[in-house]
Amino acid sequence: MQPLKYLAGYPEHLQAQVRDLIGQDRLGPMLANKYGQLHTVRSDRQLYDYVQDLKDRHLRQSVPLGKVAYDGKLQVMKHALGTHTAVSRVQGSKLKASREIRIATVFRDAPAEFLKMIVVHELAHLKEAEHNKDFYRLCTHMEPEYHQLEFDLRLYLTQLEMRPRAPTVA
Repeated sequence: MQPLKYLAGYPEHLQAQVRDLIGQDRLGPMLANKYGQLHTVRSDRQLYDYVQDLKDRHLRQSVPLGKVAYDGKLQVMKHALGTHTAVSRVQGSKLKASREIRIATVFRDAPAEFLKMIVVHELAHLKEAEHNKDFYRLCTHMEPEYHQLEFDLRLYLTQLEMRPRAPTVA
């Protein structure tokens, strides 16, 4: 069986349990049962409003967001599911900075909990650049089930990767 790339950092006994679920064709049904509700955040505008609402609830004092969008190239090009960037532009004699969050389009059709988890992750980067204790403390402040959701998201990505792809027409 191929390696579980999304679970590479987890202990072997957890990976063995996941392999058993995959072997018994139970991973997909288990995730569907636990996370059956898809979100309704379809457009970039809806995504911006969704992210801004979470930011207003938990990070009112942080820098404003200039742009929030789904990004179809994100997972392939950057091996990331979301990014946060600071874009600086010179306008006349002033330097204008804007923060952007981009979310991989895989989350457009994902369960609501996974979209929230990745948004929380990217919002936490507004305050903490590194993945350190303070970063994860902030993530769990915004979403108490953050660590479980992160693990389950890795299971979800593993399941998506295993799906047979439709043949492309040349």
